[in-house]
Amino acid sequence: MLLQIPTQAADTVINAVAQAQPEEKVMNLWEMALNGGWIMIPIFALLLISVYIIIERAIGIKAAQKEDPSFMNRIKDYIYDGKIESALKLCRRTNTPTARMIEKGVMRLGRPMEDIVQAVENVGNLEVPKLEKGLPLLASCAGGAPMLGFFGTVTGMVRAFFDMSNAGETLDMSVLSSGIYEAMVTTVAGLFVGIIAFFAYNYLGTRVNAAVNKMEANSMEFMDILNEPAK
Repeated sequence: MLLQIPTQAADTVINAVAQAQPEEKVMNLWEMALNGGWIMIPIFALLLISVYIIIERAIGIKAAQKEDPSFMNRIKDYIYDGKIESALKLCRRTNTPTARMIEKGVMRLGRPMEDIVQAVENVGNLEVPKLEKGLPLLASCAGGAPMLGFFGTVTGMVRAFFDMSNAGETLDMSVLSSGIYEAMVTTVAGLFVGIIAFFAYNYLGTRVNAAVNKMEANSMEFMDILNEPAK
């Protein structure tokens, strides 16, 4: 019984010390974004625009590159057999940039070769901008987001110095923390969005170039089919 009294007193002291210690504050992304000020709104808007373009273009380019490996061989067989309508139906059913180019060429069969080549090239010139749709805006997001972040850095530091000048002799770090917090958060957010948009732009640009090269190769193969004598 005598031993229990010191033990209970020790537990009471330990609990009192634990309660007296301040709880460790964990950084929350939402709270951090709120401390970034109003400049976080356009940065967040650029993030949403970038994510939308990345997803939409990735799906669109993948669909443009999807093609039946036997497509050109079937077109060749239909042309040699004189089944022009079957070739046109195959192109419309495939519904890819390459198929639309070949369809226009098949529709011009019987005309001079220059007319066929020009028709195919015209369709190709229209298909390439469709593949690149949204990429200029994504490039603008890649360059604009860091600039907005640095703008927030400047405005945050200006506010910190303004608060410091108004504090007078009673300067406290809490006076400066708000402006400095805003400056650092906007910098991180702007760079984050800019890095994502920059690498996505280069990746999607590479995919577009690959799709364009495939279109050119298929158009050249189509011209070779027309110039090759039927067996």
